[in-house]
Amino acid sequence: MTEPTPHPSSRSKASWRDGSLAQLTLVRFREFYREPEAVFWTFAFPVILALGLGIAFRNKPADVIAIAVVRGTPRSDSLYARLARAPGLKVELLEAAAAAQSLRTGDVALVVVPNTLDGVEYRFDDTRPEGRTARFLTDDALQRAAGRRDPVGVSERRVREKGSRYIDFVIPGLLGMNIMGGGIWGLGFAIVEARRRNLLKRLVSTPMRRTQYLASFLFSRFAFLILELAVVVGCARLLFGVPVRGSVLQLLAVAVLAALAFGGLGLLIASRARTMEGVSGLMNMAMLPMWVLSGVFFSSSNFPKVAQPFIQALPLTATINALRATMLQGAGWAAVAPSLAIVAAWLVVTFSLALRLFRWR
Repeated sequence: MTEPTPHPSSRSKASWRDGSLAQLTLVRFREFYREPEAVFWTFAFPVILALGLGIAFRNKPADVIAIAVVRGTPRSDSLYARLARAPGLKVELLEAAAAAQSLRTGDVALVVVPNTLDGVEYRFDDTRPEGRTARFLTDDALQRAAGRRDPVGVSERRVREKGSRYIDFVIPGLLGMNIMGGGIWGLGFAIVEARRRNLLKRLVSTPMRRTQYLASFLFSRFAFLILELAVVVGCARLLFGVPVRGSVLQLLAVAVLAALAFGGLGLLIASRARTMEGVSGLMNMAMLPMWVLSGVFFSSSNFPKVAQPFIQALPLTATINALRATMLQGAGWAAVAPSLAIVAAWLVVTFSLALRLFRWR
């Protein structure tokens, strides 16, 4: 008994489906490298930003703090002479009005006003770290010049270790920010542009499986993600000696999970948007709080304690915490598991909502 011959149209549909995912993924690559802006923001911008921050916050001698002594009293000159010999201070002798103006504009961190007795008055802004530092350095210099002797002998050992510098702190933040931008922008703009040009409506009428179309974005993101990790981490190690103390496999796993979670967020944002302006506003509304709160450029612990549960629950905060723990502390899987659980929760929730709300027409 001979087998029935499949209908030609069914054979063509089956073969189209077999190769559709590969073709759709290839389309994502072509769309990417044909846009110089996308290549720049994905690969060049993080390296340029890291270079700028690394140079600005490079290891250098301690800063010299500018202070002013108010002239016009018999003790002004002697105070100026004592402070001019103190290390770490740059001293000016100014009239009272000029000293007040310099303090107001930030040209000096502290003003020393000799009073009628043997003491002095320190005028400074205690909300400025430079002001507090200048107050202690100035007082220490004057007390020593007046004959103070420390009851406890002390010694110093200055330790500068890779991993504690600002550039070491900021590289994982830049990497997390780049993963977030690639996941949200990479999916959001492409999907809304296809919907705006009625490409989604045409694609959904073909034998293509809808899941394959969405999966093609994820596969292309994986390829770009490996390149992003290699470029950003490689340049950081080569140019600034930023350490990677943990497992490279763990670092890759954190990045992949984060890329999936941010891809789900980008898919959710683009699920109903019809215009580029609309999706751009939604993406900025989602990303801007994380740029500020999640510890990209400074520690998220600087924010009030009452806000910490919300901040720590953000996907970018969890991603950066896991990246920093892996790169700088050499932490293992158990240490980054809570952060990975938060990122995984965002992945499940955002993808579930996106697939439920996604509009093809």
